[in-house]
Amino acid sequence: MTSATSTPVASAGRVATTDTTAPAASRPAAAARPRARGWQVRFAILVLIWGFSFLFIKVGTHGFAPLQVTLGRVMFGALVLLAILVIKRERLPRSARTWGHLAVAAFFLNALPFSLFAYSELTIPSTLAGICNATSPLWGMALSVVALSEDRPTRRRVAGLGIGFLGVLTVLGAWQGFAGTDLTGTAMALGASLSYPIGWIYVRRALAGATHSHLSMSSTQLLLATAQLAVVTPLFTTAPAGYPILPVLAVFALGALGTGFAFLLQYGLVAEIGPTTAQMVTYFVPVIATAAGVALLNEHLSWNTPVGALIVLAGAALTQSKPRPSKPRRSPAND
Repeated sequence: MTSATSTPVASAGRVATTDTTAPAASRPAAAARPRARGWQVRFAILVLIWGFSFLFIKVGTHGFAPLQVTLGRVMFGALVLLAILVIKRERLPRSARTWGHLAVAAFFLNALPFSLFAYSELTIPSTLAGICNATSPLWGMALSVVALSEDRPTRRRVAGLGIGFLGVLTVLGAWQGFAGTDLTGTAMALGASLSYPIGWIYVRRALAGATHSHLSMSSTQLLLATAQLAVVTPLFTTAPAGYPILPVLAVFALGALGTGFAFLLQYGLVAEIGPTTAQMVTYFVPVIATAAGVALLNEHLSWNTPVGALIVLAGAALTQSKPRPSKPRRSPAND
């Protein structure tokens, strides 16, 4: 995902879209139909989990420091994936080179953006953080043009980038001089969204030929993110005075559901319906994040926030879309 919670390495790698358990022709039609209908339910669950992640971050920071929230998040996420790894009897990578690349991925896809979002929500609403997360495809498009030679700018993608930028200005109320908006917190949320495509591009370049499963790689990545935060967190925070139940539950849900279980859902969706359709979850997450923040946290919502969010999503969708191939002209010789 470009998602709120950043799926681990699976978001950047290529996932096989074919099921090798049986030839397609040998599968009963009746068995295929329930699968075709079932993915929508899992898609909706994934949207809900990632949409509520911003609310969980906000509630978590009511009881813990941002770095502590992030540490708990990656730790619980890693435990979920490691449990699945054990059940499936898979192993972690053994190559030191792979672990080194995954350490970089863990920083840009987990430790850094998760921490920035947690810090940002100390001063901005969870609704605004969710909307900032939707700018990730825009950052990705801009960076891929520079970093990936196969990604060439087109008029459609450049237009999408411009529209998305106007959407960000609308969300922030630029015509009012950004009055009422904490620019530091907003910059942190936008920086978190920028961190995701940096990590994805790095993984695409450094780990494109890796033979390990996405579950194995992502488990390692979250383990490394946990280790990174376990070193940093005690240096910049003090031990919590207590463990209030709601923040504890929020951090647990953020990690176990939003970072662990959500990965399994997204990996299954990518394998079943393809990455293009699966990544559409990005465009629904801000809707859930906004609804949850307003309904459950009583966050104020001015008119420019949802309008700007729609503009951002339109721009992001435009950067990801591809023009329809033109129909070949009929040759007079064939008439």
